[in-house]
Amino acid sequence: MTAGRVLVTPRSLTEAGLETVPELAPVRERGYELVGAPPGRMPTEDQLLEVVPGCVGWLAGVERISERVLGSATGLRVISRNGSGTDAIDMAAAARAGVRVERAVGSNAQGVAELALALSLSALRSVPWSAAALVAGRWERTPGAELPDCTVGIVGLGAIGRRTAQAFSALGSRVVGFDPFVAATDVPLMDLDDLLEVCDVISLHCPPAADGAPMIDAARLSHVARGAVLVNTARSALVDDDAVLAALEAGTLGAYAVDAFDVEPPEITALLRHPRVISTPHLGGYTHASIRRSTTQAVENLIHALDQG
Repeated sequence: MTAGRVLVTPRSLTEAGLETVPELAPVRERGYELVGAPPGRMPTEDQLLEVVPGCVGWLAGVERISERVLGSATGLRVISRNGSGTDAIDMAAAARAGVRVERAVGSNAQGVAELALALSLSALRSVPWSAAALVAGRWERTPGAELPDCTVGIVGLGAIGRRTAQAFSALGSRVVGFDPFVAATDVPLMDLDDLLEVCDVISLHCPPAADGAPMIDAARLSHVARGAVLVNTARSALVDDDAVLAALEAGTLGAYAVDAFDVEPPEITALLRHPRVISTPHLGGYTHASIRRSTTQAVENLIHALDQG
């Protein structure tokens, strides 16, 4: 007889096959049966409704965990995220159901910071559109910017934001930040509108507003330094897509790089088709090292919660 069933839904784990993931061994060793979701895919609500009843633990990815799903999760004691965000979880419903929610804070910070740096450099040096032009038979060169000549604004100074700030600083950029919840930091803090006015690169590393209102809207974009690069590896809800598209077409924004989408894969909109947009399929924490760290931390949090009863 098993100690109970544990649901595992992160795509990086189900794609590999749960039996091949060594970081999951401690769960099995304690007598729990591992239950998977559709391999390599984000489970739908209906699929979760089929597998979650009877599970005592859940090692969760970025899939949406609704009140309906939580209502069917009889016996569930803990949801352990393999990342830091909880905005996909109905936290109020989890609290009402008595389900503990744990986060693997900072486990993917290095991977996301490196992607934010890579996207910024790609935009500053016109890499994607220059490469596309060359393949199309055109020789098009645009003078690029070097990082010591750039001021970089980090919006959100949690684990990922701090790591991103360190990366840009190490390469010679002047780095400033905005975070209303941070009082003391090595990064000089500015008001958000002031930051937008002086930065050549703006990198978003914060959760969306509770009311869902975008942080970067048309009004905010009117403050942006002309030609600035906006990088969003955090949440799609942080930006107003229509306002970003208008800013790109007006030349206010020089480029937009995005690795975060409400729906995966996303609908290919006019914004994503814009020649000055770099879009990547949620690659931020998708590195071998980040997957190992996030899985290890999520498993430790899961076991600790289950051991506490």
